[in-house]
Amino acid sequence: MSELKQQLSADMKQAMRDKDKPRLGVVRLALAAIKQREVDERVELDDAQVLAVLDKMVKQRRDSVRQYQEAGRQDLADQEAFEISVLQNYLPEALSDEELNALIDEAIAASGASSMKEMGKAMGMLRPKVQGRADMGAVSAKLKARLGA
Repeated sequence: MSELKQQLSADMKQAMRDKDKPRLGVVRLALAAIKQREVDERVELDDAQVLAVLDKMVKQRRDSVRQYQEAGRQDLADQEAFEISVLQNYLPEALSDEELNALIDEAIAASGASSMKEMGKAMGMLRPKVQGRADMGAVSAKLKARLGA
């Protein structure tokens, strides 16, 4: 079992003992999403794949927060924001702009990408390094800017 899944399971048990229902709900959602992907793909997820699932969950919740705020439903936006805060405990520390720019430069150099046609090569090298540590949409936008789109 991956280290991250073990941590989630341990935190679920602790939330049960503490009778922390809001946190317990979020941890259970994360474990359910991981289990669903394992069942769908018939594999045991490693830490990188678990990170991808958690990152996707955070991204979905950020979108929901924005939509709820636009609709004037602050109560629902607050719930989604709470879920983001719990899920981010399991994600690695976010990259600074300088670190992200350095990784983008490194990926462009290593892949030899010089135009938008070769953006996929650079993105393929970047994704495992920044997954869960940066918003992939922002990474993609920065990479496009560097390749002169």
